[in-house]
Amino acid sequence: MDRIKKHLISLSPYQKRIVLLGVDLALVPLAYLFTLAVQYESGRTFAIGSQSLLLIALLVILTGAISTFLRIPRIRLKDFDLSCMGRLSLLSLLVALCSAALHQISGLSVSIGTYVVFGIVYLVFSASTRVIMLETLKAIYRRMNARCRVLIYGAGHTGRQLARALSVHETIDPVAFVDDNTALQGLTMSGLPVLAPINIANIVRLKSVDRILLAMPSLAHPKRTQIAWRLEQMGLEVQALPSFSQLIGEEENIVDKLVPVPPSRFLGRKPFDRSLNAGCTHVAGRNVMVTGGGGSIGSELCRQVLWCKPAKLVIFEISEYALYEVEKNLRPLAEKVGTQIISVLGSVTEPRLVRRVLQEHDIKVVMHAAAYKHVPIVEDNPLVGLANNVLGTWTMAREAREAGVERFILISSDKAVRPTNVMGASKRLAELVVQDLAARSPDTVFAMVRFGNVLGSSGSVVPLFQEQIARGGPVTVTHRDVTRFFMTIEEAVSLVLMAGSFAKGGEVFVLDMGKSRRIWDMAQSVIQQAGYTVRDENNPEGDIEIREVGLRPGEKLHEELLIGEGHVTTAHEKIFAAHEAHLSEIEVASAIRALREAMATGNEMAALAVAQRWVEGYEESRSAAASDSA
Repeated sequence: MDRIKKHLISLSPYQKRIVLLGVDLALVPLAYLFTLAVQYESGRTFAIGSQSLLLIALLVILTGAISTFLRIPRIRLKDFDLSCMGRLSLLSLLVALCSAALHQISGLSVSIGTYVVFGIVYLVFSASTRVIMLETLKAIYRRMNARCRVLIYGAGHTGRQLARALSVHETIDPVAFVDDNTALQGLTMSGLPVLAPINIANIVRLKSVDRILLAMPSLAHPKRTQIAWRLEQMGLEVQALPSFSQLIGEEENIVDKLVPVPPSRFLGRKPFDRSLNAGCTHVAGRNVMVTGGGGSIGSELCRQVLWCKPAKLVIFEISEYALYEVEKNLRPLAEKVGTQIISVLGSVTEPRLVRRVLQEHDIKVVMHAAAYKHVPIVEDNPLVGLANNVLGTWTMAREAREAGVERFILISSDKAVRPTNVMGASKRLAELVVQDLAARSPDTVFAMVRFGNVLGSSGSVVPLFQEQIARGGPVTVTHRDVTRFFMTIEEAVSLVLMAGSFAKGGEVFVLDMGKSRRIWDMAQSVIQQAGYTVRDENNPEGDIEIREVGLRPGEKLHEELLIGEGHVTTAHEKIFAAHEAHLSEIEVASAIRALREAMATGNEMAALAVAQRWVEGYEESRSAAASDSA
């Protein structure tokens, strides 16, 4: 068998055409003799003589010429379709006419019906021979090659075309269709049974299916993705067949549909007009350090600081990959504006490293964005969250004051206002640390900028919604009534830089976040902007479902931006300044000491007790949030 296969593979296209032509020629005398054997004329048979042999020989020659002219030997066996059958029918007709002409010339007359039968017999022989040859070759290849058995999901026009194409494939065997259309279930189409999708697990087991092919290109992408996701959860390998419009590039790729939409479309905010020079007065020409520079907010801070043309930019980051990415992306801009970039890998909780970097690079401005901010993760890891967000800020701010830094700007969060979670409590404690240092540091201006969620940041809802849409849904929302403040990263960072230039010492700057937005409404907007419809009670045939999953530990229904009642305006309409109550030096020192002791002993309860004691409203808000979610 191996020798036969090797010989078949080694045949050149020319040799294959010779074989097919030879078969067509050999069938002429066979069809002719068969016709004479079954065709009777008044009870007598036709005698074969030398004249008849000459006639057959001439007919073979004419057949070869006509077949070559019609290019029939050039048609591959596995490509033989209805159009090729038409050529073969034309060849049979012409061969029958040639037979009639030769009989008339030679004087060997027979009835007209004999010529008709001869043409039909020759057509049947030619077509049957090709089918037999194809099936024989397929059997040889099946025995020699490993076969992949596939189940076709979708028995529509595309599925049937796919089945016909795979029927002549060398290594793939289609075994059945499955289709949601009950009218098709139980039928046999393209030689394959149509089965119900509910029985896929049994079908796969009984028919030894290796792969499932989705042949439903017209089905909405979310629904097709849901089917694929369900099948993959069963441990099956799934592949989807694209539509013709996708193959020729006319249909928009799904990735293009998921490009983040302009936030102003669903935030209800006016476009932010920012002058490149705004907020640069305290940064231009100075040595600046951005902590957490590899994060979403930190990297945008680095980018906008570079546009202010500082003398040096130090990017401080704990993640090696994030540090590599941000430096790679910002290096061309730094070269363009003539700023030196320094990358520092390490944690803000390391006093010696922080001290060395500040002194070695003579840092004058610190933008402290380093923080663990993912609420559920920090809630599950309170010791690490408090250490990084509180002790890291304390270390950074204290060393900045000792190094003679001119300005220290803490990037805070609206979750610090009457927090219900460890992350918010840690950010409020960090604010208290900075407020304390601001009150007793005449040479360093300490200030904080507090704002809500920013679109596109790590953990933000919009990228999460887009990922869920790409998987076909559902889009998950913690609570139907949950609201949050939102702002674009570019706008938030621009306002942070401006607020830093306004700082005199000790202020808590609050950004105008506009009206809070209901997350449920935002989920609907993102689905619609991606080109899909929302599936709900009013539209059960929609593409993407929005599912309520419940508030996560420590989450509030609504966030706030101010602890007190009042705030004052500044030189920019979207920046407000609030002077809030803060702890004394002794109280801050006590809190830091207790927190360090809890870290040293790994005592989570002791660490949480520090937050509960010194963060205003933490215990009460936490209890209220728990009762709301219950």
